[in-house]
Amino acid sequence: MSANNERLRRARKVRMKIRELGTDRLCVHRTPRHMYAQVTTADGSKVLASASTLDKDLRQGATGNVDAAKKVGQLIAERAKAAGIEKVAFDRSGYRYHGRVQALADAAREAGLQF
Repeated sequence: MSANNERLRRARKVRMKIRELGTDRLCVHRTPRHMYAQVTTADGSKVLASASTLDKDLRQGATGNVDAAKKVGQLIAERAKAAGIEKVAFDRSGYRYHGRVQALADAAREAGLQF
């Protein structure tokens, strides 16, 4: 199996557990150049809030490092709170919890999201 297929297999297990819990989830996707985050319903049918390094506010400077991930975490927390969402489940999409993924999660927690 390729590394991406293994990552998707890990992600599928987590997503099924979050669906059982019935809470909104904070999904993270990373590429070498950008970070993406979105808050979806538990079943994944509707996007409630989203943020990425492609947003005009975050596009200046480097977009694929830890500092950019922190900014995305703060922005997704602000947008989720504006949509009335306080508590989410963190879906790291099979990525290891370190580096940019950890920075995004920590920044979202500091900005007021609970998970």
